[in-house]
Amino acid sequence: MAPSDCKFVTRHSASVFTKMRAVFASLLLLSAGSSQAQMGAPRSRGDSEIDETVDSRIHADAAPQALDPAFRGKLPISELTEDEAIVHALNRLGYGPRPGDLDRVKRMGLENWIEHQLHPEKIAEPALQARLGQFPAANLTAQALLAEYPQPDAAAKRLGISVEEYRKQMDAESHPPQGARPKLSRLPQEALSQLQQAKMLQAIYSERQLQEQLIDFWFNHFNIFANKDLDLWLLASYENDVVRPHVLGRFRDLLGATAKSPAMLFYLDNYLSADPQSAQRLKGHPEKLRGRQNAQLPPIGKRGLNENYGRELMELHTLGVDGGYTQQDVIEVARCFTGWTIRNARTKPEFAFDDRVHDPQPRRVLGKKIHAGGIRDGEQVLDLLARDPHTAHHIALELAGHFVSDNPPGPLVDRMAVAFRKSGGDLREVMRAMIYSPEFWSRAAYRAKIKTPFELVVSSARALGTDVDTALPLVNWVTRIGEPLYQCLPPTGYSDKASAWVNAGALLNRLNFALALAGNRVAGSQVQIAPLLGALSEADPYQALERALNVFLAGQISATTRSTLERQSADPQVVQIRSGGTTQVNLGTITGLVLGAPEFQQR
Repeated sequence: MAPSDCKFVTRHSASVFTKMRAVFASLLLLSAGSSQAQMGAPRSRGDSEIDETVDSRIHADAAPQALDPAFRGKLPISELTEDEAIVHALNRLGYGPRPGDLDRVKRMGLENWIEHQLHPEKIAEPALQARLGQFPAANLTAQALLAEYPQPDAAAKRLGISVEEYRKQMDAESHPPQGARPKLSRLPQEALSQLQQAKMLQAIYSERQLQEQLIDFWFNHFNIFANKDLDLWLLASYENDVVRPHVLGRFRDLLGATAKSPAMLFYLDNYLSADPQSAQRLKGHPEKLRGRQNAQLPPIGKRGLNENYGRELMELHTLGVDGGYTQQDVIEVARCFTGWTIRNARTKPEFAFDDRVHDPQPRRVLGKKIHAGGIRDGEQVLDLLARDPHTAHHIALELAGHFVSDNPPGPLVDRMAVAFRKSGGDLREVMRAMIYSPEFWSRAAYRAKIKTPFELVVSSARALGTDVDTALPLVNWVTRIGEPLYQCLPPTGYSDKASAWVNAGALLNRLNFALALAGNRVAGSQVQIAPLLGALSEADPYQALERALNVFLAGQISATTRSTLERQSADPQVVQIRSGGTTQVNLGTITGLVLGAPEFQQR
């Protein structure tokens, strides 16, 4: 529409979005607190006031009603309507609904959908695999990545140039003169970029939604940092070969795979951990210092004991911070893992056990004697920790915190811990115990979690049925909102608690992203809003808003948010009046405001 064909509604608009951002930020801060209060503490007299202003999302027409037993199956759903239950499952066990998902799950049955999600190996995804074909680096082994995306210092040395000259050469090849075809960058950052983009597309398009959620959860649980030593080249193998195959398997297998992963050995420095007496001990056995195989291991030198892995293994990976261990246990565990190292670290990284630097003395961990000998000392520790009741509780608490609420109910955590112990750490059974619990389907759990930046970007793309041709701009938005993928430095990984993400600056970026995506201003991503909201919405801002609320929030929104949106629905940035008197509504802006609303930030 040409500027001469229309006139703008004459209302002030200079600061409208700034005001809305401030209002939404306040609402989300308050609603995040009230959601957790509902889950973790008894209700007080003032809770009803909060419900009326912020958490009164549920209209009278969405009040709980008796569900068809055929729909419910064995799921203990009593407080949610059928539509709410489906949306809740799609939001918690996946990254939110796409257009048509609600009806699709209704047709196949919610319980059937859940059982499919618990067995992702039965879901074929040829279309997704075709999309992922454009990111070959995301599936390369560490050896192949080191060869195709070499370390700049090593590549420059081979070419006889400086590292700076090599970087300039790579940049010139990636950005040639106009008309010339650019070459694919061979800098290591390109490999990381491809892995990030593949992760984004898998979360958006995969039918194995629960598996993708669990991969993100377990990667953060066993976090590694992309920019630590060689971990950038080990990331793809770590996620594909260590984390992905075990997310619904046995915890002990996942624990062992991470312990032997070169990525983890680098990240927590265990590949250099050695008995401090080993160098002196080996002076009497010079033959053990020689040999081609030993030359591929880290040199003996004057290495000492490193406690990093032993501490994080107990504090984060298994027992939990209150798991009953002592500093002496940390030291003893570290001694058990001396010699767990990496062979061919710079060319073909793989786990190796170096008995030359292993501490041979007996140890006691959590009161248990550890003296199996050699590599079996570490394996015995992993067995001990995987069976410990503290580990069962810690893993149950972490999973419930991710999938149910930031402060999950104690009885639910206890039942999940029992399922962990009874099944020998079968993570599928732990998830089943959680999903088939009344707490998971409770009113208090409904929209009680705040989306992380990654979850927000993915759920927005899914909600709009976005056609993603280039995923990198979406990856960059995740970084801008505060969660650069694979780049969390602390071993805790990224938090999924509201307190980590609900702050004024991040909330502004969340709304900006929603407006940009819905307004087709994110390069490489195309959305079509009109088919989602209907033809009548284009001429009536109030109809457009109502449709957007129904499509993206199932009509469930607080009175305060609704009032804020309604006040702006006729703003010049939303509505244009043509010279003939007809109205043209900017559906992208209305949709962006709805996606930026506090209720969409909750899952």
